[in-house]
Amino acid sequence: MAANRPSEATVNWWRDAAIYQIYVRSFADGDGDGTGDLAGVRAKLPYLVELGVDALWFTPWYLSPLADGGYDVADYRTIDPAFGTLAEAEKLIAEARELGIRTIIDIVPNHVSDQHVWFRAALAAGPGSPERELFHFRPGRGADGEIPPNDWVSEFGGTPWTRLDDGEWYLHLFATQQPDLNWAHPAVRQEHEDVLRFWFERGVEGVRIDSAALPVKDPALPDFVEGRDPHPYVDRDELHDIYRSWRAIADEYGAIFVGEVWLPDAERFARYLRPDELHTAFNFNFLACPWDAGRLRSAIDDTLAEHAAVGAPATWVLCNHDVTRTVTRYGREDTGFDFAAKTFGTPTDLALGTRRARAAALLSLALPGAAYLYQGEELGLPEADIPRGRIQDPMHFRSGGTDPGRDGCRVPLPWAGQAPYAGFGSTVEPWLPQPADWSTYAADLQRADPDSMLSLYRAALRLRRTVPGFGSSGGPGEQLVWLPTAPGVLAFTRGDGLICIVNLTEEPIELPSHTEVLLVSGPPADGGRLPQDTAAWLRS
Repeated sequence: MAANRPSEATVNWWRDAAIYQIYVRSFADGDGDGTGDLAGVRAKLPYLVELGVDALWFTPWYLSPLADGGYDVADYRTIDPAFGTLAEAEKLIAEARELGIRTIIDIVPNHVSDQHVWFRAALAAGPGSPERELFHFRPGRGADGEIPPNDWVSEFGGTPWTRLDDGEWYLHLFATQQPDLNWAHPAVRQEHEDVLRFWFERGVEGVRIDSAALPVKDPALPDFVEGRDPHPYVDRDELHDIYRSWRAIADEYGAIFVGEVWLPDAERFARYLRPDELHTAFNFNFLACPWDAGRLRSAIDDTLAEHAAVGAPATWVLCNHDVTRTVTRYGREDTGFDFAAKTFGTPTDLALGTRRARAAALLSLALPGAAYLYQGEELGLPEADIPRGRIQDPMHFRSGGTDPGRDGCRVPLPWAGQAPYAGFGSTVEPWLPQPADWSTYAADLQRADPDSMLSLYRAALRLRRTVPGFGSSGGPGEQLVWLPTAPGVLAFTRGDGLICIVNLTEEPIELPSHTEVLLVSGPPADGGRLPQDTAAWLRS
């Protein structure tokens, strides 16, 4: 197949794109078996065009035992049969592109599935074999090797080591079924470069890199020491050479990367965005920020500053497939996000959370750079309470049952209010149970309601695309400039007299001088004032 080479006029589309994340398993069920699939996505392409997004980011759709929602990949060149076939994926990529929507896929470089051909060969070959050099196998400590090789802690809790019958242990920073790859081995690097070319040749125009700061380990695999620099497995300097080689490949095809980089150090975060490395990275500082005017402004300023230093556009994210949904998070006393703080039964005011989520949508979509939307965010879906007996996320089980896990933000979408299971598929119950009121959030009902969350997102994305200034990556004349306001109010301009204002105070406020109200996240208060937890887009 010919390489997909975009024209010069569209080469920088990613700098200010609106990108929609699809968790295939829960998006739409095309064959009626209770699991979302590529046929379901293809059927909903008109909906996505109408919504107004520029690209689709697909979480892993590859062959997988689904021990961790598809992030345990058994074969990167095969679509999981539950989702469809490689031919269907190619058709979906082509059909979406014809409609003006690009495709971004997920790559998981830190680990593979324990069903991957490499790991199965390593198990069969035994200790000391070349096959085991592709992973991190080690003898244990203690008199009989019964103690794990080091004291690291898994990202999912507990030890990241599993012992085999032959006495050796293997490393898995995530679930037991996800053995970590040894990135010091040339075959690991070559395989991933080949996989990138495989998908770029099929029309993929971007790759999201999962856990992008984790793949490289200190070869000695030492015990963890707080404050030690460099860290034994996070943000190792060797990663940058890997991503430079990837960038060279992407540049051949006009493709782009977005990294999942969770790092508190702004300077080290920015290193991944140098001109010869990744194009963008997710902005988790903004995502995890509480609903507080001062902290939001600091998060925005810090984000823009750290990206400006390397000439990269910022990305703005409110939620994703790992994070408590925005409506629920903003309806709680603690409106920030921290994995360690997730508990069952947290009190939530959904009306309050919805009002704030609507305002946050206008705030995030007015900022300079690219915006990522997680499926169902445009419907205002809350986090669902999954019955304990139906939870599938390994985070729940690794925590000993104390962490509710991530299934609550992965519940199959509601498409039709009057259809069985809210129109997700046919009459077969979806793979995760939907809440009893799920049909009230259905897309068909919201499409007919001019005041719905869906209508708000459609209007915002249309304005973002058609009105110069909003959403652009911040070129000359389009920079964000803060306006003087009272405490608790955020207001800034974006080129050509555009203003975004958000009221986080407890009282309605007067709008700044303007000639036109372009969009408001909620009904105005008396006298046309802006109510609490409401945002507006204005033209001055």
